Amino acid sequence: MPDVPPAAVPAADRSRRRDLAVAAAVAHDLLDDEHPLIGLLDLQDLRERASALHAAFDEVTAPGQHVLHTFAVKAAALPAVLRRLAALGIGAEVASPGELALAHAAGLDPARIVLDSPAKTRTELRTALRQGIALNADNPQELDRLTELLATGPEAAPGPGGAHGPIGIRVNPQLGGGSIDAMSTATATSKFGVPLRDEGGRAWVLRAFAERPWLTRLHCHTGSQGIPLERMAAGVRATYELAEEINTAAGRRQIDTLDIGGGLPVHFGGDDTTPTFADYARLLRREVPGLFDGRYALVTEFGRSLLAKSGLVLTRVEYTKTAGGRPIAVTHAGAQVATRTVFAPDAWPIRVAAYDAKGRPKTGTPVRQDVAGPCCFAGDLVARDRALPPLAPGDLAALLDTGAYYFSTPFGYNSLPRPAVHGYEPGPDGRLGFTVLRRAQTLAEVVAEAGGDL
Repeated sequence: MPDVPPAAVPAADRSRRRDLAVAAAVAHDLLDDEHPLIGLLDLQDLRERASALHAAFDEVTAPGQHVLHTFAVKAAALPAVLRRLAALGIGAEVASPGELALAHAAGLDPARIVLDSPAKTRTELRTALRQGIALNADNPQELDRLTELLATGPEAAPGPGGAHGPIGIRVNPQLGGGSIDAMSTATATSKFGVPLRDEGGRAWVLRAFAERPWLTRLHCHTGSQGIPLERMAAGVRATYELAEEINTAAGRRQIDTLDIGGGLPVHFGGDDTTPTFADYARLLRREVPGLFDGRYALVTEFGRSLLAKSGLVLTRVEYTKTAGGRPIAVTHAGAQVATRTVFAPDAWPIRVAAYDAKGRPKTGTPVRQDVAGPCCFAGDLVARDRALPPLAPGDLAALLDTGAYYFSTPFGYNSLPRPAVHGYEPGPDGRLGFTVLRRAQTLAEVVAEAGGDL
């Protein structure tokens, strides 16, 4: 396979690295008839994002204050990615047995894993207790179940540290939603957490901690994309104030850790990263100064904001046509990888970049056109009436800012195989190289997944 010549790749210039990666993918024959769709992840950008997260909180925390940054596994459920993040000091937030298995496959220390889910089974809870994994109870019934398990023998078997992991309660401060309803988790009727403004809700939380000295954490996550930073900070402030109230009532520091969630929104309109982790950390210091005086350990759970900008989905244009006077480029990237964009385009629009068959950025007078996927329904469009250089068969379309969720939340329509994901970064000689982060799903694997052996 031919090498791409060395080129200057400025550390902060992800768009330049992206263009080099697309050309290199073509030169390395990563796209062909069997694999007309791939994912690409900028590993240098991943490192820079992790470093920016650590630096942002190092700036505002007290000397020696413990902070565990975890990555929301649902955002990129790939062991190779989790392993790289772990090497950069990032743990894992899991929300299912499958995500926990992926974290284990990546070699994560159980002490750096947090289990969150609104529907944990007894088996999941037993597993977390036995392995010493931190978990947050979502509701009173789950807390009752945990209380029962901890009172019995085998279910309360100690984890590797000599005891079960930290246990907390997730609360919902009911502060309202953001611009995307489905991503707003602190609304009055959210399915997540104990609603603090419902009648008796706050009193129940106070009583739960008073009756269970083994509860040592409080967790809140106000939402994700579309949530203003000020509302996120308000959720953290409400959690901090509740922790102070609980500790005052207990007469001791019963709550020693605050899990402030994640959800930092991502700017999908360009290559710049706004807001930054530093913006958020400084806002928290201004709005909740007691959070950083060293009395509480902190846990964060960022996902999209860590990886979205680092990735792209690259697909070949198979055909072009015109219908009703509008050009249409038919590609291999549709609802099976861009599910949210296809079904909720107003909430999840993404940028599309056009490249020629050799992976060079296309130029020319933009033409308004649709970029369609391969799925057999009319709405399978990743861009509608979008101004782009004219696309032709053999050209490439890149769905940008798709490093989070687009690789790991597949939609099984038409039994389309999941694409390979390749990491890219400059080597010691300056040449861009690739690392397989996930192999392409084979047709045999598609059949097996569908129960073909039955």
